[in-house]
Amino acid sequence: MNINAERLKSTLRELSQIGYNESDHGVYRWGFTDADMEARRWFLNLAEQEGFKCHMDGAGNVFAGIGDYHETPAVLTGSHLDTVPAGGMFDGALGVLAGLEVLRTLKENDVKLKHPVWVVGTAEEEGRFGGMMGSQALAGVVNMDWLMSAHDADGVYLKDAMAKHDLDVMDVLDAAWPPSRLKAFYELHIEQGPVLFNEEVSIGAVEGISGVFKWIVHLKGKADHAGTAPMNMRSDAFMGLADFAHEIERIIAEDGTDKTRITVGKVELKPGSPHTVPGEAIFTIVGRDMSNEVMNDLADACRKALSAIARKHRLMFEYEQVSWLKPQSCSDKLTQIIEKSAKARNLSCIRMPSGAGHDTQFFSEITQAGLIFIPSVNGVSHAPDEWSHWHDVEAGANILLDCILNSAE
Repeated sequence: MNINAERLKSTLRELSQIGYNESDHGVYRWGFTDADMEARRWFLNLAEQEGFKCHMDGAGNVFAGIGDYHETPAVLTGSHLDTVPAGGMFDGALGVLAGLEVLRTLKENDVKLKHPVWVVGTAEEEGRFGGMMGSQALAGVVNMDWLMSAHDADGVYLKDAMAKHDLDVMDVLDAAWPPSRLKAFYELHIEQGPVLFNEEVSIGAVEGISGVFKWIVHLKGKADHAGTAPMNMRSDAFMGLADFAHEIERIIAEDGTDKTRITVGKVELKPGSPHTVPGEAIFTIVGRDMSNEVMNDLADACRKALSAIARKHRLMFEYEQVSWLKPQSCSDKLTQIIEKSAKARNLSCIRMPSGAGHDTQFFSEITQAGLIFIPSVNGVSHAPDEWSHWHDVEAGANILLDCILNSAE
């Protein structure tokens, strides 16, 4: 049995038009923006038109499926529908729409399975408000305090972003699935790295997922006239930021591993005038590693470095930890099923870690969870030129189909 590759291709292309930007060719479906919610409605309408049960929960997660998961534990598959700003067409969307394509294939072949099969398009996976809110809600690991205080780097609160779309943030607490409702979870995703592409391997069977922490940092000095303030008398917030950027390689060398990543991805300087010494630098730090202990060491090293830099430049250092997601192992049983499915289809396959976070790491807390990778061309992701070849998309979707059939029988 095989999925319909042309139909999946067409559906992916259709979704990629929601939030598409003509100027930079990126996809903009940042969590709980108008485009993100449009994509969720589009998915529900499509699933309903094709005869599947469907609904949206209080966290904004959207579902479509076959069978009743209240009576028998379900095999769930899916990924996220939101994107980073100027993202690509495959990140997240592939897993959701490949799951829908599996449902279509099961339906048109009149396949009868012991367990229900459902697809989820999770909400707010890309971390606009910190964490992976949709899958965290399903795993039951969000709380009221976080929901009320969560905000993005521009100061927009999660509760307000949801309210704009008639969603009550407190309903997120009702979205949790008990472990008894699930038999297994599978996620198909692009690798977002160069390993599979460079080694010409078709399928990655993921063994574990990197942990990640996110900070919003404030370095506060004093704004001053760029022409009259002597260089040695300034409290220049940007110089503090620049010094920290140079410290990143040292921190990784001393406290990290070959799996460590530290990124400053968003920066704002205030007051933001070409003729004014920056009085404040606001920026994000995102750290990743496969070990929670190493992540703690990295966080300590970043704090110490920033404190020393602040003293050097006469600045005040403050930071907020927006999220801390621990590394997570995937189910070895499901990883073996992925490997066996690839072998049966004569597709090359390797076991590998994931340097990026995925919904799978939270589903792993409540059920057996497996993560399937396909190659990303040149390893590019989170960018308009993110691409995966259609033959790899087809191969990955067929592996997903085989795995679901195996677990749902």
